[in-house]
Amino acid sequence: MGGKRKMFIYGGVIGLIAAVLMKFGNPGNMGFCIACFYRDIAGALGLHRAEVVQYIRPEIIGLIFGAFIVAVANGDFKSRGGSSSLIRFFLGFFLVIGALLFLGCPLRMILRLANGDLNALTGLLGYVIGVFIGVQFLKKGYTLGRNTKESTVSGYIMPAIAVALLAFLIIKPAFIFFSVEGPGSMAAPIVLSLVAGVIVGAILQRSRICTAGAFRDVLLIKDYHFLWGLLGIFVINLVANLVLNFDSFNLAFEGQPVAHTDHLWNILGMMLTGICSVLLGGCPIRQTILASEGDGDAGVTILGVIVGAAFAHNFGLAASPEGAPTNGKIAVIIGLVVVLAIAYGVVKDVNKSRELKKESVNNA
Repeated sequence: MGGKRKMFIYGGVIGLIAAVLMKFGNPGNMGFCIACFYRDIAGALGLHRAEVVQYIRPEIIGLIFGAFIVAVANGDFKSRGGSSSLIRFFLGFFLVIGALLFLGCPLRMILRLANGDLNALTGLLGYVIGVFIGVQFLKKGYTLGRNTKESTVSGYIMPAIAVALLAFLIIKPAFIFFSVEGPGSMAAPIVLSLVAGVIVGAILQRSRICTAGAFRDVLLIKDYHFLWGLLGIFVINLVANLVLNFDSFNLAFEGQPVAHTDHLWNILGMMLTGICSVLLGGCPIRQTILASEGDGDAGVTILGVIVGAAFAHNFGLAASPEGAPTNGKIAVIIGLVVVLAIAYGVVKDVNKSRELKKESVNNA
């Protein structure tokens, strides 16, 4: 099977599953949303107290299980880490700040567009601009360095967390919070969501589909391989929505679920997410898969995402259907400044190190 067709099919399965999850109860245009799902989990754990977005999302648990199982089976599971972990934490933190101002991760951006939400076009514009900016730093030598082999135990931490979350979801102890209204209360059946997550996690582990990677490769090396995966997600999700969710299909800017029409801040929020995704080497869903394969650096990034999501709701940074709040606008501007400063500093240090090595070789 050709590479393009294979990637399209991989993406198509993800798009179909997302439509099925929405059909059976997930929030509108949110068959999958990595940023929103981690935000819900943060709320369920009491890291924020926004009562309408608190739920342990089985899809995230399934993603981790699926990627972990397939990685182990194929010899891809390797415990590694130690590559600029603190920088990765803060990039993950600001990534989700941008995503929650837009109200969705890059994957949900595609799913929103496939169900008629034209606000996703402004998000897409911002995301591509952000990826473009990130690529300019890559061209100048940006790198967070190579990770190294770590204790095998560290690689099992993310799967262990997923097991604990599953136990909390099933047992429902008193210290775990569950929404009784709002997006957090909308969910497909647990078993369906879990199985769906496992399938998607397995697909993503094998295909390595990444929204940031797709646009990065097009801009950097004119490679469209991963873009075919994104096209598969969009096309099949669109068709599936027209069949399964036709009543909710709404080709418009107004009246979209869990979305707003504050276009400038849709652009800037996703621009921040795009820059962070490129600087991290992958979007939120790719970071989740990498963490499930034993990558401790990606695990630290996910912790940054969770903390950032909690911070966003504790301090009124996240948007709502009413629009982007002032605190969120300020946070995104601060995020852009901080992230660009980090990227500039890393490039400066990398190039300085290379110059010193050249001088050392010339003097030898």
